[in-house]
Amino acid sequence: MKATQTAYLQDRFHRLQSSDPAGFLEMLRDRGFSAFSRSGLPGPKNEEWKYTDVTALFDAPYRLAFEEETGALPAAWKSGRLPGARQANELVFLNGRYEPGLSVIRSPKEELEILPLETAASGAYSELVKSHLDKSSEVVKDGLQALNTSFIYGGLFIHVPERATVSHPVYIYHVADTTHHPVLAQPRSLVIVERAAFLDLVETFMTTGSHDSFTNGVLEIVANLDARVEYCRIQNDVPHASSVSTTHIRQTGKSFVNTVVVSLNGGVIRNNVNLILEAAGNEAHMYGLYLLKGQTHVDNHTMVDNRQPNCFSNEYYKGILDEKSTGVFNGKIFVRPDAQKTNAYQSNKNILLSDDASVNTKPQLEIYADDVKCSHGCTVGQLDEEALFYLRSRGIPAAHARSMLLHAFADDIVQHIRLEPLREHVQHLITDRLFIP
Repeated sequence: MKATQTAYLQDRFHRLQSSDPAGFLEMLRDRGFSAFSRSGLPGPKNEEWKYTDVTALFDAPYRLAFEEETGALPAAWKSGRLPGARQANELVFLNGRYEPGLSVIRSPKEELEILPLETAASGAYSELVKSHLDKSSEVVKDGLQALNTSFIYGGLFIHVPERATVSHPVYIYHVADTTHHPVLAQPRSLVIVERAAFLDLVETFMTTGSHDSFTNGVLEIVANLDARVEYCRIQNDVPHASSVSTTHIRQTGKSFVNTVVVSLNGGVIRNNVNLILEAAGNEAHMYGLYLLKGQTHVDNHTMVDNRQPNCFSNEYYKGILDEKSTGVFNGKIFVRPDAQKTNAYQSNKNILLSDDASVNTKPQLEIYADDVKCSHGCTVGQLDEEALFYLRSRGIPAAHARSMLLHAFADDIVQHIRLEPLREHVQHLITDRLFIP
């Protein structure tokens, strides 16, 4: 990491600490920056970042969230609203800071409590925040995770009470307004889903303006006993928008979690999804789709950590890569000594449409228990020529036949998006990309 980059971030860190001495959060920031100073930005020499170099992204003269005044949403934001938005809780991060005044909360407090993280940390939820915020750093020893913690400011806290079913899904919009200067956004969110509660949570990203944006976000979710969490992330941003997004989910009680990550467009994108199965009988599903073109680079890094017995996890990621795009899949499944009778499945399948497209895939198992059922695998290839011939022999034009096969390949993942308007929206995006009449 360049000395100028280090000095710049150190200066901003000290400014934030002096301007916002917030007790517990100030302590977390200090701990985070100490960790970041030791590790620095991850580079290609780091095995976990071997194929994704983000160091050059920090050369831009970024502004940080605490340096910005509360602004208005750019007019172009309306085009990025997700379908079903009028029936959803719409929470807006602008340049990395949660903006209550720009957000719309439709669920009653009996179903859902949404607060700025600073308010939650100093109020009635202070013990919950202290118990769960930044637990991810105990597992993720990563410079960018530490950097996010160093600049916790303007974060978001979501609490779903016991036995509550949130009737309106929660949409989180990460909007970067780069009209006047490059933006380094570092959103931080903590979500607590209590016993027997249910939550639909969706994240999406949007950049307006011609300058570069880089989003380094961390979302921590805690699922308690009998809770159910449906999580979806959709990335369809502009080529000069890059992001590292970490979703860290702890299943502290026997619960159900379903995650779907869809990456369609952007610059350099890193998706970290970590599932920590801390209770016996947990069930977790992880699905991912990356449909890439141009020079977009997407790195999907996943981890399933089985710590207790009788847990089930299913992980299925698919990629379609065209032109000069690049993809990475690195999935790890840990089975700890106490996690007997674990059933874990992991698969990654890829189709390359261009000689210039590439993918690096590395599924991994680390098993320390002897009574388990685990499997993993990966494939990289081209379209099935026999299937293509079959469709063409029935009078379907070559381009249409090709698109039909690719759409069927992708739809296998999209079907796991629970919210129907969102699922149809992603299907339309894929249809437009594949030019299906």
